[in-house]
Amino acid sequence: MTLRKKLEALSSAEDFFLLLDIPFDPEVLRVARLHILRRMGEYLQKSTAAEDQEYEYELYRSYLLQAYLDFVHSTPLQERVFKVHQQAVAPAQSPLVHIQTADESATPSLSA
Repeated sequence: MTLRKKLEALSSAEDFFLLLDIPFDPEVLRVARLHILRRMGEYLQKSTAAEDQEYEYELYRSYLLQAYLDFVHSTPLQERVFKVHQQAVAPAQSPLVHIQTADESATPSLSA
């Protein structure tokens, strides 16, 4: 069975790390597991196919490690892997304005 087929058969992010022999922090995976695997897929899409099995293993390993490290010191929102995060924008901060109370605006000025 090829490495790619083995990876396709895996059911959890932890399985990817175990198969590719990469140590990981469970807390990082808890927060960003799907983002890490998606980022790994993006890296793989940009690469050329590996013909040598040993090279293929190292390639997959390096892409998973690189994807993991992207999220060690960052957040899914900062990395914006998924469309929902790419479209998310910080809400615009409105300037502070003075709001008159009903009493202030209803009372006419008596200065003449």
